[in-house]
Amino acid sequence: MSGQESLRKEPLFDLVKSLTKAEKRNFKLYATRQGDANAKFIVLFDAIDGMETYDEARLMRKCGVSKSQIPNIKAHLYRQILVSVRLISVQHSLRMQLREQIDFARILYDKGLHSQCMRVLEKAKKTALSSGEATVALEIVEFEKTVETFHFSRTSSRAEQLGAQTTQLCERIEVSNQLSNIILQLYSLYLKLGYVRSERDLCLVTDFFKPRIDKFLGMELSFIERVQLGQTRMWYAHILHDFPSCFRHSRAVIELFDENPQMKPLHYDYYLKAYSRYLDSLFLTRNYTRLSEALARYEQEIVDIMPVSTNAYNLSCMALYLHKVNLFLMEGNFTAGTKIVDKVEQFISMATPALDLHYRLLLYYKIACLYFGAADYRRCIEFLDRIISVRDQSIRRDLQCFARMLNLIASYEAGLDYNLDYQIRNVYAFIIKMNDMHGVQKVLMSFLKRLNHIYISDFKQELQNLYEKIKPFEHHPYERRPFFYLDIISWLESKLENRSVEDVVSSKFKAAIAQKQQRKSKK
Repeated sequence: MSGQESLRKEPLFDLVKSLTKAEKRNFKLYATRQGDANAKFIVLFDAIDGMETYDEARLMRKCGVSKSQIPNIKAHLYRQILVSVRLISVQHSLRMQLREQIDFARILYDKGLHSQCMRVLEKAKKTALSSGEATVALEIVEFEKTVETFHFSRTSSRAEQLGAQTTQLCERIEVSNQLSNIILQLYSLYLKLGYVRSERDLCLVTDFFKPRIDKFLGMELSFIERVQLGQTRMWYAHILHDFPSCFRHSRAVIELFDENPQMKPLHYDYYLKAYSRYLDSLFLTRNYTRLSEALARYEQEIVDIMPVSTNAYNLSCMALYLHKVNLFLMEGNFTAGTKIVDKVEQFISMATPALDLHYRLLLYYKIACLYFGAADYRRCIEFLDRIISVRDQSIRRDLQCFARMLNLIASYEAGLDYNLDYQIRNVYAFIIKMNDMHGVQKVLMSFLKRLNHIYISDFKQELQNLYEKIKPFEHHPYERRPFFYLDIISWLESKLENRSVEDVVSSKFKAAIAQKQQRKSKK
């Protein structure tokens, strides 16, 4: 992972490699519109397009330019690419169309064609208001006020109308800004903390966020504000382990989009995040039937969302692959699940420049769990190493802690225990540093510390002791958190019963499904 990232630090290289075939073809047509197909920036584009990795010295030789010339040519090429992409993207993007209309209005205004300018602005404003683009609508109203003040009717009613619209839009933008700030703060907290780990964490989160969220309840909100409020309540419930509430809030956001389908392509990021959290809530509450049905619906839904943009495609695929892996984990069908890994790796490799590190780590961890369940411990360790090698330890500290713990168990199972004591000391120090040493972690780390010194004849009894100490934590409000990451109970049962982890988990899954069907038949 680190190798890939180091090769892709050049913005122009990333931009060229992100272009689709249609965008590249359009750029060549746009760039050669004046007939000069041998312009240096076009030669530079072709050279970069043919590269697998960025090499500036090779570029300069191929293009015949000096070190002093290359920065200006690169800057010119970068701008020309963005202009050409904008020309073909504007027909698919409402926001770009609105910006284009504002630019057209500015041209008409500067030409002194004030009536035409106002007609364009009025039309754009209606579109902006109907699509929830309050910030753009405010910019349009401010432009209208300029035209009205200096060059138009000068009627008091028109001035009052524009003034009232400005006040109303400012209020809407302020509400939206407050909600988006809360979403950002909650997401940032989740990246650092994961779920709340103690009563103290719970108090800190509720005392800070609950009053800020509750003040919006009962307010008359616009579409986008209702979506944002749903997002805040969804993230808040998720961090607090309140997965049933998270399920309800994420479903409410999805239903809101279903009632306003025209908003899905425009605000696809909100829609996809809500759907992903909805699927995640079903996974964490172990509602297999609903999860499999919802995932099938999601796969149909994203067919219309994915073409909107590269970002929409990446977010859609990220959630799709993540929850497909989750289904395999729930079923205990680990060996079959590993067959999807090549597709997931291909997606990660393609999307790496645009895919958030948090999401990559999450996918790596889920894949590692698949390989652990399938008893392919070396492949499990390979994916865990990609998490452990991340330099920024502030990103998903919870995930990094459990990756190290799972790595210890996988190393032991793989027979790579020649330096296990050293690894255990490092992991113990890391967990202490991350302030994540709680009940389950203490018991498990204590067992692992003694692992190399336990006699074979005593091993089964030690495992039984560990099982009896850990089992009570399974339903503890805070101590159950490790079980979201690491199915320690099933691993211990597999050792005690001389069965594979896959067999233990799949047996539990089948028993749970059968029990659920019995309850339904009794009703």
